[in-house]
Amino acid sequence: MIGIYLCDDEEAVLHQLKTALEWKIFIENYDMEVACAASSAGELLAAARDGSRSVYFLDVDLRDGEWDGFTLGRELRRRDPHGTLVYITSYGDLAWKTFQYHLEAFDYIVKEGERTGAAAARCLEGVHARLIDERRDPAEVFSLRAGGETRHIPLADILFFETAPKAHHVFLHTADSRLDFVGSLNELETELGGRFVRVHRAYLAAWDKIGAVDWKGNRVQVGGRECLLSRAGKAELKKKLGGNL
Repeated sequence: MIGIYLCDDEEAVLHQLKTALEWKIFIENYDMEVACAASSAGELLAAARDGSRSVYFLDVDLRDGEWDGFTLGRELRRRDPHGTLVYITSYGDLAWKTFQYHLEAFDYIVKEGERTGAAAARCLEGVHARLIDERRDPAEVFSLRAGGETRHIPLADILFFETAPKAHHVFLHTADSRLDFVGSLNELETELGGRFVRVHRAYLAAWDKIGAVDWKGNRVQVGGRECLLSRAGKAELKKKLGGNL
């Protein structure tokens, strides 16, 4: 579980942040918890777990002796190099200040009365999305260039690849989309290994999505869609099935 640490010397702001973030965590069922809501740097540093990747919402204008939001952020970055820093501020643009302290801040939330908590909740949504992306195994995603942008498609969502009418182009089929990109089935077959089987020279199907095989009609059902089945494709399927038909 990812710990969230808050530090603000304004009691009303601290309460608002804690309430909004705890509600967001509850509603979205995030694997997170507000581990500490502190009004001083010393309190937060005593509660923070060294070496544990956490999320920190810090008041820029913290007035705590030698500590302000940036010196506290620098100490947290030393303890938790991969932690996520979010700054709460009464000012608009403080990017230059984080650069001066060699800090990477995920976001800046401007204090706007009762709207501050809602802004923090939206920010947490972005933090959570980034953490999920970072955890995703690159081997479980197929990346392609389509329509002028790079798309990342989970392998678990892909039904089959199909040779497109346009030379050197391939269609990628999911349950609700078809994407056209430059490629070849031969290269994809090599790249994707045992998760896909070449059922026809024009089709590379996800092995775990094959629902039925019409051996006589030379057709195979893949996720409710129909693909052609060649003689070589039959041999590949029989090999996969260990000869048990």
